[in-house]
Amino acid sequence: MEPEGPRNELVSAEGRNRKAVLCQRCGSRVLQPGTALFSRRQLFLPSMRKKPALADGSSPDGDLLQEHWLVEDMFVFENVGFTNDVGNVKFLVCADCEIGPIGWHCLDDKNSFYVALERVSHE
Repeated sequence: MEPEGPRNELVSAEGRNRKAVLCQRCGSRVLQPGTALFSRRQLFLPSMRKKPALADGSSPDGDLLQEHWLVEDMFVFENVGFTNDVGNVKFLVCADCEIGPIGWHCLDDKNSFYVALERVSHE
């Protein structure tokens, strides 16, 4: 699963993140380099906003995103928060500024946490 184009600068030959993953808004570090695997999976994420607006259960506007960092252990994160359950999903947000969702976690799969490449920056 070799990414094409500009993704080569972000993804190592082993499929891991070459750079640290940061919150786009406040710059807080979400993941250290080499701690997540590149994954293509189509997931719907609501539009970016503060955490309280994500948990109200309404049908939000959002984006269908396909490129993610896959983290298999929640303790690998440097800085991430979770919304209340929305159905069987928890959305990932920045723990410092609470902007999100930057990612997605299905409660049915305890070992899969997805962080959307489009919702974070890299350094």
